[in-house]
Amino acid sequence: MSEATVTQMLTLTIDGETVEVPAGTTLYDAAVRAGTELPVLCHDPKLDPVAVCRMCVVEVEGARVLQAACIRQAEEGMVVHTQSDKVKRSRRTLVELLMSDYPKPAEPAGNGHGYTGKPDLLLELAQQEGITAPRFPARPFDNGHDVSSQVIEVNHNACILCDRCIRACDDVQNNEVIGHGGKGYLSRIVFDHDQPMGESTCVSCGECMAACPTGALTDKPLTLTVLKETPLKKVDSLCPYCGVGCSITYTVDTEKNTIVRVAGRESPVNHGRLCVKGRYGFDYTHHQERITVPLIRKPAYYPKSVEGLSGLADPREAFREATWDEALDMAAQRFMAIKQQFGGSALAGFGSAKCSNEDNYLFQKLIRAVFGTNNVDHCTRLCHASSVAALMEQIGGGSVSNPFSDCLETGAILIIGSNTTHNHPVAATFMKQAAKNGVKLIVADPRRPEMADHADYYIRFNPGTDVAFLSGLMHVIIRDELYDAAFIEERTEDFDRLRETVQAYTPQVASRLTGVPEHLIVDVAHAYGEADGAMIFWGMGISQHTTGTDNARCLINLALLTGNIGRPGTGLHPLRGQNNVQGASDVGLIPMVYTGYQSVTDPEVQQKFEASWGVDLDPDPGLTVVEIMSEVLEGRIKAMYMMGENPFLSDPNINKVKKCLAAMDFLAVQDIFITETAAYADVILPGSSFPEKNGTYTNTDSRVQLARKAIESPGQVRVDWHIIADLATRMGYPMPYESEEQIWQEIVSLTPVFGGITYERLAHEGLPWPCPEPDHPGVPIRFTEDFPRGKAKFSPAEYAPAQELPDETYPLVLNTGRVLQHWHTGTMTRRAKALDAIAPEALLEMTPEDMEELGIAPDEYVRVLSRRGELTVKVTRSHKPARGSVFLPFHFKEAAANLLTIDALDPYGKIPEFKFCAVRVEKLEV
Repeated sequence: MSEATVTQMLTLTIDGETVEVPAGTTLYDAAVRAGTELPVLCHDPKLDPVAVCRMCVVEVEGARVLQAACIRQAEEGMVVHTQSDKVKRSRRTLVELLMSDYPKPAEPAGNGHGYTGKPDLLLELAQQEGITAPRFPARPFDNGHDVSSQVIEVNHNACILCDRCIRACDDVQNNEVIGHGGKGYLSRIVFDHDQPMGESTCVSCGECMAACPTGALTDKPLTLTVLKETPLKKVDSLCPYCGVGCSITYTVDTEKNTIVRVAGRESPVNHGRLCVKGRYGFDYTHHQERITVPLIRKPAYYPKSVEGLSGLADPREAFREATWDEALDMAAQRFMAIKQQFGGSALAGFGSAKCSNEDNYLFQKLIRAVFGTNNVDHCTRLCHASSVAALMEQIGGGSVSNPFSDCLETGAILIIGSNTTHNHPVAATFMKQAAKNGVKLIVADPRRPEMADHADYYIRFNPGTDVAFLSGLMHVIIRDELYDAAFIEERTEDFDRLRETVQAYTPQVASRLTGVPEHLIVDVAHAYGEADGAMIFWGMGISQHTTGTDNARCLINLALLTGNIGRPGTGLHPLRGQNNVQGASDVGLIPMVYTGYQSVTDPEVQQKFEASWGVDLDPDPGLTVVEIMSEVLEGRIKAMYMMGENPFLSDPNINKVKKCLAAMDFLAVQDIFITETAAYADVILPGSSFPEKNGTYTNTDSRVQLARKAIESPGQVRVDWHIIADLATRMGYPMPYESEEQIWQEIVSLTPVFGGITYERLAHEGLPWPCPEPDHPGVPIRFTEDFPRGKAKFSPAEYAPAQELPDETYPLVLNTGRVLQHWHTGTMTRRAKALDAIAPEALLEMTPEDMEELGIAPDEYVRVLSRRGELTVKVTRSHKPARGSVFLPFHFKEAAANLLTIDALDPYGKIPEFKFCAVRVEKLEV
């Protein structure tokens, strides 16, 4: 399209007012520009117009019939009337016809459980038109209700067939679950092949409900009944779950201090979209098991048992309530005593990717400046540590190069080692949309993810052979001259080393190692190498291996080889797991760097932080998560402070973790529930849940965003940074902060990449870093001209097998991961009513062939054993794993997957091998 066409302007008249609009503007949008709001039922600005309801019709002089404003484009000189008698008669008649079939007041259109703040546009139109008793007869039959979904009620009688739910499902979420069924007067929306909603492939994202203009699709209440006259307030904030960082709006019952609804909010991140966790996983914060007062372990429960408090029906029996002064004094005195006797290196801390940047900055400051050690880490060690190690080595920076939404601007997408639709559901909607728009989608994973249903190429390779597969792609790209020679010459180094290494990985060799057909390796290499721009997304399937850094190196090599970095629609994107794992790392919650990845071994950096904090700092890197736990068993780490982490379930080899937790001289846990880890604590400090505090969070795009407090904390619960500051003060290091903003200002003063980010600038939609100056817009696309290390570095890797291979005793490969409805160790999601109802227990995925060989029936309980432990779990038939592999989610303490996993570490990223260990499955004897 030429620039002249884009900028051509038209002049028309709407209700006597002259309006100038660009060519291509609809009359509806032109009316909005003129300040006229047209009534609509089927139209939504987020959806393509279809002109189904005809409610927006206008009169155009010279036109034979009324025009649907949502699809009719403006023309030069057009004269439009939106309120003529003819338009008004049409509008009123349409409302009357729709209201004649609409449920009467005696039969509520919605769920009948109260008011949740969602408008009913049809009822509002009827009220505006003064329609109380339509002239037309109602339909002579009941279209029925569907209450099978755990989160949405369907009232077919209130459906006006506007198609908004269908378009929301198809065009926004790209799930394509809803369609039309029946004919004529019997037409209605259906789910899949006219199944009940709760039994269909619906993923309960709620996009259809949010789009519905009537009471046909409504939320089931998760907390309490809210009457229409109840005082409600809306608070703009963020989703507390995955790294996508969706913008949301809470609806809060101010009288009962309760969240009653969550809606998506427009932002550059999610554009109003949410998943089932973001929309329906909010009620955990009101759960009856919240810790509301400090707790101290009773003397009767010493010494600590390796099995923790598993024998108690309620772990609270092992603790007594305490005052804040008593609990914090106890923690301060014990930490100080151990430091004085054994030195700061005998202490350690785990912060939390669930907490804000401000919380985590103060936490790592306390560990470094007060404890006197760099032994501080968090769950990044268990997710993308290897990815960051490779990125730092080859690029010089540890975060993503492009936002995930750039997938809509690319030519090809490679998703590898990521179950994106479950782990990052909203990001997945953009990838599915890209595939629908013609972008080549390549999905590679040993376990077939649902994203493969949308892919041009799905590659199932043997578990643990990522390096061989990726090296095979690079061999073909070099052999067939698909690489970007100019980019390699200008912006990289060590290309000859890569060329020499991948020379051995011919399609024949790669096929033999990976199990992928030779022709598929060649086809995928060409699809990626010939694309006009390509993006790579990866998750834990790449990083959680003893070869995780090598896996990530190969992905970086692939992008550099083809010049696919530094431009829109290109780049590298390790999808971050938790809502603030990026931010927690950014503000120094890792043992080898301060804020902004400034090395603790750099004398100038150390001097800067010493001058700011007023203390001498340890110049040596600290220990990582798994290393810290091992040092506990060796007797060198004596005490720990854990905030919002649950290593009992999240760390590998749980039996070893339990020994560590029991062996510590002192453990202070700060959390919102008595987690499996907190059951081993000496003192438990009740922290605040996400909607109970303000603060900044940084998403997977490296966009810093501001979350706002929506409700007050229950009981004596305190904001997390208040607790940290109070503890530091009691240990002789005052932290007299007055607000989150003051803490952020200190972070900015020490971190050049955050130099231009202020709370005021974050108020609406956040800013990506680096953002060095007050008027800087932030950098969403990085490395456009150079790399932090100068030239990017090729770092070739050789294939190496996993640490523990299957054998006759343990013949199967175990893979672990997440399911859509749950998050991390389930601390929050398993206490969210709807999420727990949809996915109440762990299921071991196993192929029908492997089940048949072992004589195992579906839904039967089996024993799964590894060299480290065993568990009992229900088995389900699945074609997702390959033959010889099984999959188990790690959210469920009743079948804790990490009882089985191995704690072998990647030598570079120090990340455990969660994705590969040898197990056997046994049929339980009756």
